[in-house]
Amino acid sequence: MGRRTSFNPTETISLNSPIDSSVDSSPRLGPSRDPDAPQKRWYHYVPLSAGIFLLLAPQPSWLYVLVDYHLKTVHHRAAFFTHLLITYALFFMTFSALIVCVVRDPGPVTDEPKNEDSEGLMTGQDDFLAPGRWCRKCWAPKPERAHHCSICGRCVLKMDHHCPWLGAKCIGHRTYPAFLHFLLCITLVSFYIATVCGSVLWHAFSDPIRMNELMPLHGIFLTFYGLIFGLVIGSFYCWHLYLVFINQTTIENLSPFLLLRHLPPLPRTGHDLSDPPLELELSRSQRRLVRDAHGHIHLYDLGWRRNFAQVFGWKHPWGWVPRLWFGGASPGDGRNFPRSPKSDELLQRLATELTNAEDAPPSFETVIALVLTRNAQQLRQRDMPWSSTSDAAAAKAQRATSALNLGFFKSLRGGTIVGYKS
Repeated sequence: MGRRTSFNPTETISLNSPIDSSVDSSPRLGPSRDPDAPQKRWYHYVPLSAGIFLLLAPQPSWLYVLVDYHLKTVHHRAAFFTHLLITYALFFMTFSALIVCVVRDPGPVTDEPKNEDSEGLMTGQDDFLAPGRWCRKCWAPKPERAHHCSICGRCVLKMDHHCPWLGAKCIGHRTYPAFLHFLLCITLVSFYIATVCGSVLWHAFSDPIRMNELMPLHGIFLTFYGLIFGLVIGSFYCWHLYLVFINQTTIENLSPFLLLRHLPPLPRTGHDLSDPPLELELSRSQRRLVRDAHGHIHLYDLGWRRNFAQVFGWKHPWGWVPRLWFGGASPGDGRNFPRSPKSDELLQRLATELTNAEDAPPSFETVIALVLTRNAQQLRQRDMPWSSTSDAAAAKAQRATSALNLGFFKSLRGGTIVGYKS
């Protein structure tokens, strides 16, 4: 049992100060999963089971059309085997990519990078002192473009989104190519079946005497089934293909205020913003500036060829085989990404416009939320235990944050907030 020590929230902790022996100093980079995150239950796998059922449901009708039309009606064995080979090759690749998305880890943050394909694709260095490089949930360093998933209770390298249809798994650096391969194969096989059954249906209405009476029913079912699946999944695939060519993830594309953490240092005078600015303290006009700039600033856009290579590239001569089979994994370590040369100039322009924008002051509720956020941020920057990321250190920082917040609310009883205009 270690001895208990009192903690003063006003004391200063140096990064070079000796570590108390009562605190676990093992080189652990935080837990792999947030203990407070909800555990997966059986119902989390219901969407995955439903998706597999939707993929297997048209198989009997498809085999019926192939056998009854191509073998029994038109007696065209070559077409029968061709359609059979193409469709089930696509189905095989579809389920191979699905297994990879469900089984493979999307991108562990706490593991050391082991992929050697990063040469020439991912360059840079980690700077965990930069804003947004520390996860308060995992209590561990958070690499660039990594995000914390509240459902999975962990951080994921280059997280794209959380997908409930894939067993409540995240799509990240190591599963994103397989996810795109999964969408592409479903789109291709859906339109292929719809096209074949559409031609069979046309023949059935042109020459109904030769056709089996059940053939039109199966043809109509498969045609509409394939068209609906192809349009829905194909639209989703085209959206992600667009994100690949501009080198953005879904989170980055839908979260314009992520740009704030990449802004250059702001001037020390002439504004009331933090450095970097927080979303809560922005006025209405400043928020509009960030949203407008988000459509033009693509931080990692290196041109469509290099963007495509960061997701689907390979280094070895036979690297195209896993790409064709199940999609494979993205090259690189998933931690370091080169920036677009144009992004620095655009970010500097955005920072200047934010400091020059004038608008009404934020509301009282916004100021309270801003103060609480600043308290946590200041303590995290001052008291971050880089040499020991144990649970005791995390609890220590949480107690300090609570002490500051309590003092803030007590100050509200006797006066107003400094700098706030009602």
